[in-house]
Amino acid sequence: MTQWWALLITVYLSMYLAATQHHRKALYPSAYRIKRGTYSLINPTFQRSVEDVNLLFEILLAGMQIQGEELDMLIPDEELASLRCVEKLEVICEDILPKRLSDIRRLTAELAQRRQPLSWQDFERTVLTLVYATQTVVRVSSQQQREAWMDAVVQLFRAVQKDLRPS
Repeated sequence: MTQWWALLITVYLSMYLAATQHHRKALYPSAYRIKRGTYSLINPTFQRSVEDVNLLFEILLAGMQIQGEELDMLIPDEELASLRCVEKLEVICEDILPKRLSDIRRLTAELAQRRQPLSWQDFERTVLTLVYATQTVVRVSSQQQREAWMDAVVQLFRAVQKDLRPS
């Protein structure tokens, strides 16, 4: 009898974990397929404390750039760039954030349909995607492309704003 309950609980927990991972997987599927092969970098997050939040703000304020299709990250401040914890931020920017406008549009469509608040990992990634999209608007030369990217920026901003509103 005890084995039966243990089996039932195991099946339930497995289904619960699969459902929650599937839900997160829909927004940022590449978070579970890190190319660098380090297990500790599967589903990485940068912000784990108030100090991390302040550091991310400082990095953004220093002029962090997320460039091109490969999403290479550049931090002009050498001292900030040399911090060991910045490695996870690089992985997020280079391997997880959507790289193409079509991927960002898919993301914004899914964000618009969400009824529940974002997980803190997805919130962080959405803000960083907003930073990338905003920087891309400046680099795009075609007016049509600029308008498409600007629409993506507005949609991402609305998603972040919606998530920040009290429910």
